[in-house]
Amino acid sequence: QVHLVESGGGLVQAGGSLRLSCATSGLTFSSFAMGWFRQAPGNGREFVAAVDLSGENAYYPDYVKGRFTISRDNAKNTVYLQMNRLEPLDTAVYYCTAAKILRFDPDDWDYRGQGTQVTVSS
Repeated sequence: QVHLVESGGGLVQAGGSLRLSCATSGLTFSSFAMGWFRQAPGNGREFVAAVDLSGENAYYPDYVKGRFTISRDNAKNTVYLQMNRLEPLDTAVYYCTAAKILRFDPDDWDYRGQGTQVTVSS
C-alpha cells in the first residue's frame, strides 16, 4: 500500500520560512515524479511545484517561483518543499503527490498525502 506522509507545516510570520517533507513508502520512489499542491479554504487545489524522476528538472507557477524550491532524495524516498519569504496568501493545506508522469493538474496525480497545514500570519 502506498503512503505519502507530509510534515513540517505550522504557523509562521510573513517573510518567514518553512520546509515541508513528504516521506513515501509502498512505491518505487525513483520511478515517480513528485509534486506539491495546496488548497486554501474556499479555493480549489492549485499547483505549487513538481520535480522529475531524477530531481534535475523542477517546475513552479509564477506565484511561488523564486520563493519555493522542490527537491527530492531518492535514497530516502522523500521529497521536500523549501518555502521562503512566505506571504499570507500562501496559507493553505499543502499536499504531496506522486505520479508516473509529471503533471500540473492536481487531479491527474496517482497518489496524494493527507496534507499539512501552513498558516502565514501578517
